[in-house]
Amino acid sequence: MKIAFIGAGSLGFTAGLVRDILTFPLLQNTTLALMDINQERLDFSRQAVEKIINAGNYPAKVETTLDRRIALDGADVVLTTILSGTTEIWRHDIEIPKRYGVDINVGDTRGPSGIFRFLRTLPPMMDIVRDMEVYCPKAVLLNYTNPMAMLCGAMQRQTNITVTGLCHSVQGTAMMLADWIAAPHDEITYTCAGINHQAFYLKYEWNGEDAYPLIRKAITERTEIFNEEQVRNEMYLHLDYYPTESSGHNSEYNPWFRKRSDLIEKYCKDGTGWNPGEYAYILKEYQNTEKTWKDEIRKELDKPMSADDLQRGHEYAAYIINALMGGETFGFNGNVPNINLITNLPEGACVEVPVYVDKAGFHPVHVGELPAQLNAIVHTNASIEEMAIESAITGNPRLTMQAILHDPLTASVLSMSEIKEMVTVMFEQNKEYLPQFKSVKP
Repeated sequence: MKIAFIGAGSLGFTAGLVRDILTFPLLQNTTLALMDINQERLDFSRQAVEKIINAGNYPAKVETTLDRRIALDGADVVLTTILSGTTEIWRHDIEIPKRYGVDINVGDTRGPSGIFRFLRTLPPMMDIVRDMEVYCPKAVLLNYTNPMAMLCGAMQRQTNITVTGLCHSVQGTAMMLADWIAAPHDEITYTCAGINHQAFYLKYEWNGEDAYPLIRKAITERTEIFNEEQVRNEMYLHLDYYPTESSGHNSEYNPWFRKRSDLIEKYCKDGTGWNPGEYAYILKEYQNTEKTWKDEIRKELDKPMSADDLQRGHEYAAYIINALMGGETFGFNGNVPNINLITNLPEGACVEVPVYVDKAGFHPVHVGELPAQLNAIVHTNASIEEMAIESAITGNPRLTMQAILHDPLTASVLSMSEIKEMVTVMFEQNKEYLPQFKSVKP
């Protein structure tokens, strides 16, 4: 088989996914087609993949190209991990709202920053899909690029290519909660549903018994656990269901934690797990990495690879590909169109629900209604994403502005006229990257 990596210069993702893929006997004879627009990053990616192949003595082959069509030609599966533009473009998504008083931590998923990232990223993603329609029309697209729900939702309604989005927050959080209650990971089962980065564990069980009382006890009685995820723990203690995404991300998806400086100081500066909730944290991390990434990669390439380095990780992609090729059926949380899956979210919206995959394809699970206290915030954000998708497809900048009018964090800080002014400035900053818009005046 052939697997194409578009955006293979995302070195950590590419190497980790290749390592996982080659642990499955069915996939060890795969041709790994690596494509990126940056030759230097592509060369490093090839070296990293070759190192894995040699260390595992796998029969896999690796090919590299700057031409997307060559990588896609005859592919069975396509993985996308692209970033549209550099951090010098992305930074304005965060810095412009900050001038208006909207303090953003990550800015890659929703809100004004996530929406403009989506508007910029959709054209190259649609170019990939259109090429797939020509060069590998039966291939499956597994997307890791953010903003997940808006990109997948926009692609799913414009192509017959099978598209699903993958995120590690569901399984990552499930393991974190298990650790908090000292439960072995393989004894935990759960039902998780919502939209990407805003899904909730509707059930979380240890050996078939409700584990939520144990989680609540750990959070309320152990200060170190409460402090590890202050935002998410506050959300759980008030909403009664635990959310999937980190506190840093979650702090900007709702109106409760970032609208005042004292709240940011209380909830967002410390105790947010892997992702401190400080302003522009991930942007700063990316910019720091850009200065050092070559040296870090060279160090990694020079290190000998042990058997432990070849062990399979927890990303979904390799398990999914193995199932599609006839291996064991696999269950995961995927981003798929809401066709009677979550009945109180917009029909057709991109939702994150349990999905089973086998050789016949993807089989999403009907969840039913979200609890009312969850649906109030999830439905708001799903509706905003629907407006943003429609604005991108139709080239309607006013609908973009109207979507951002309803963003919970932005609306908690700014008036309607201030939001319109901010969106106008953001459109002007991004206009050369928005070919789908004939006008950028909202």
